[in-house]
Amino acid sequence: MLIPILISVASVLALFVIIVLLQATDFKVSRSAKVRAPAAKAFEQINDLHLMNAWNPWLKLDPNVKQTYDGAASGVGAIYSWDGNNNVGTGRQTIVETRPPELVRMKLEFLRPFAGINEVQFTFVPEGDQTVVTWSMTGHRNFVMKAMGLFCSMDKMCGGSFEKGLADMKTIVEA
Repeated sequence: MLIPILISVASVLALFVIIVLLQATDFKVSRSAKVRAPAAKAFEQINDLHLMNAWNPWLKLDPNVKQTYDGAASGVGAIYSWDGNNNVGTGRQTIVETRPPELVRMKLEFLRPFAGINEVQFTFVPEGDQTVVTWSMTGHRNFVMKAMGLFCSMDKMCGGSFEKGLADMKTIVEA
């Protein structure tokens, strides 16, 4: 009686592991918004991490988050670190490339609640009297993140926050 139950449990676990292993290793989350402002004005909201945090959607999840800024005041080498509650975790964001007013690329390191390193990219494309701002994040998913992805995708976890952040940035840039 016990052996058939163990075989069934082992079969279910093996199937689960196979399904998780077959999930995509890489992910990408991307959202865009049009702002009625020149690309340079939107660019400065990202290239200066102090300004970015005025509309960063995750900071609203923990009003007591500890924040530090290191390195350059803005642009390449600017570093922002945070240590917050379980909603925002602990991590570090470093600007690694800028091409004014077209691109800001960052290295995003999460330490808690899950360790991981992702790339964040903001692009700015003029379109008439507006600028299309695109916020993207790419990275790799380990086994645990792939398993979590069966129940909640990175797009669902981050996409809405990207939209909220872009909307708040739009309000600032268009003021």
